[in-house]
Amino acid sequence: MAELDNKIEEMKELIKEIDKHNYNYYVLDKPTISDSEYDRLYYHLVDLEKETGVILPYSPTQRVGDRVLDGFTKKRHEVNLYSLNKVRDFEVLEDWVNDMQKLSGGTDFAVEYKFDGLNLVIEYHDGVYFSATTRGNGTIGEDVTEQVRTIRSVPLKINFRGRLIVQGEGMMTNKSFAEYNKTASEKLKNPRNAVAGAIRNLDVRETAKRKLDFFCYSILLCEGREFNTQKEMHDFLVENGFQTGNYFKICKDVHEIIHCINEVDVIKSKIDVMIDGMVIKINKVSPRQEIGFTAKFPKWAVAYKFEAQEATTLLKSVTWQVGRSGRVTPIAELEPVELAGATIKRATLNNIDDIRRKDVFENCRVFVRRSNEVIPEIMGLAEKFDDSRQIDEPIFCPCCHSMLVKKGPLLYCTNHLGCKEQVVDRLSHFASRDAFNIEGLSEKTCGVFYDKLNVRRLSDIFKIKEEDLLKLDKFKEKKAQNIINSIKNSKNIEFSRFLYALGIAEVGNKTAKDIARNFKNLTALEDASKEDIVKIEDIGDVIAETVVAYFKDKDNLDEIQNLFDAGVKIIESEKVESNKNIEGKTFVLTGTLTRPRKEIEDLIESLGGKTSSSVSKNTDYCLAGQSAGSKLDKARSLNVKIINEEEFFDLIK
Repeated sequence: MAELDNKIEEMKELIKEIDKHNYNYYVLDKPTISDSEYDRLYYHLVDLEKETGVILPYSPTQRVGDRVLDGFTKKRHEVNLYSLNKVRDFEVLEDWVNDMQKLSGGTDFAVEYKFDGLNLVIEYHDGVYFSATTRGNGTIGEDVTEQVRTIRSVPLKINFRGRLIVQGEGMMTNKSFAEYNKTASEKLKNPRNAVAGAIRNLDVRETAKRKLDFFCYSILLCEGREFNTQKEMHDFLVENGFQTGNYFKICKDVHEIIHCINEVDVIKSKIDVMIDGMVIKINKVSPRQEIGFTAKFPKWAVAYKFEAQEATTLLKSVTWQVGRSGRVTPIAELEPVELAGATIKRATLNNIDDIRRKDVFENCRVFVRRSNEVIPEIMGLAEKFDDSRQIDEPIFCPCCHSMLVKKGPLLYCTNHLGCKEQVVDRLSHFASRDAFNIEGLSEKTCGVFYDKLNVRRLSDIFKIKEEDLLKLDKFKEKKAQNIINSIKNSKNIEFSRFLYALGIAEVGNKTAKDIARNFKNLTALEDASKEDIVKIEDIGDVIAETVVAYFKDKDNLDEIQNLFDAGVKIIESEKVESNKNIEGKTFVLTGTLTRPRKEIEDLIESLGGKTSSSVSKNTDYCLAGQSAGSKLDKARSLNVKIINEEEFFDLIK
């Protein structure tokens, strides 16, 4: 009994917290947690209710939405609005599909985007726009007729002449969001929150300024017209001028549905509106009534939610970090948070202008977003506290305390040889595997060399002698000899690796390979103009200007000569005849291979192919070894050609 009482108390606390977040989101338009965190709270409550068999009368699981703003005229919906049940893995989705096939007597399925905006219901009389209402609590909403009238993608006149009620999502595209924030005195947090604020603004002129969009996906009532399928409804909406999101597919089975989900999952960050999943409905209309509804959901439709891309967490402090170019960048130190399959502890804030635009502070709650395995980004402020502190731009270098120089919004330490943090970063980059590949020269070892051996320039590495190392703490004869041998063996180096090792700003490993492939040798590159460099695919003006500037700098040219004087030689890559099966093709490697992965990647690139770390619709081949995992699954779902090592070498032959 005591255990049941404890669980009921836990439920009460959960309800209290969920109600607080509902109020912040729906009433104040100031969400303080992400959707994924809200879902975790909500479904934990659902689990407790199932476990205990107790449902409190005021539980949020017993109602569709939340309270209505008193500042708007309330309007009762003619058709009750339902939420969508959510699934988060393909196994549960497959079970649902199988159930629907049985209950419907056989059906296909409609698959569409799950938009992440503000739900709206729009009514037409005799082909003319009549009214618009927010979803509210699913039974009663708010009259926002004049606000929605400002949305240009909402047709004011349609071909259909009967009474029509449609449902869709008010959205702000990423492009409109960025343009608005360029000139706005008060920056918007994110496109979703921007829509809610615009529609609930009593000043219609302010609504119009945000240039909203409306994406329509459902017909609630169509006088004198019946539809047999979801496809017929979709076509009707398009014919009458409604924007639907440019993604609607009919799938026969769960495998085709999963293919659609993976297809969109790969490109979702490039879509101009925020989506957080895919909606799947049985295509047939006739069995829907018989299949029925729960108190909250239609049983014949579900939403597949993508892995969480956004969360909120505490921004504890900001560390200013010096990179190898001398640029000083603010790094947000975060309370660890799980996001898109990774534990996020740090995120970049770019520069002081970015900090001010996002209105963030030390000791505040922030929105963090991560997509397509890229570096996490702080989107903006979620919640400010009484003891939140303003983030100040430093005047002096956090490492060497030199006066910083500001170029535009960026800060630089110009003490290139006396600032330990940037020197050590340059040295360890120079010695890294994809550069000179000097074993034993870790960041920590480079720090010791800086302190004890006065190593300041890249060329100083080649002046180190074994007797110098033996004087250092924890350097025995074998360790010292191994490092000296590794330094000696690194002197003959391919052109692309040499370029990468120099640490030219914006020139990563791939860019260095592209430049080396086009210019063949250092003399040709030193003589190249910006126009010559931008001709290379994937290289733009910024990188071209940086490369040209680097080779015009006398100090850089002197250091390159010092490297040559120390015995460094650029060797030509082994020439391999071009292969039409490989040239221009993109490969993803996964699983355990019999040869080192880098060896195969280098071979592909030497034959004119490309390698990528993630599978997408642009991938030509997935080279799969033993114990291949999620990349192989995604390749299958996207119909990417899957080959093993034997088949790969057959391609080369």
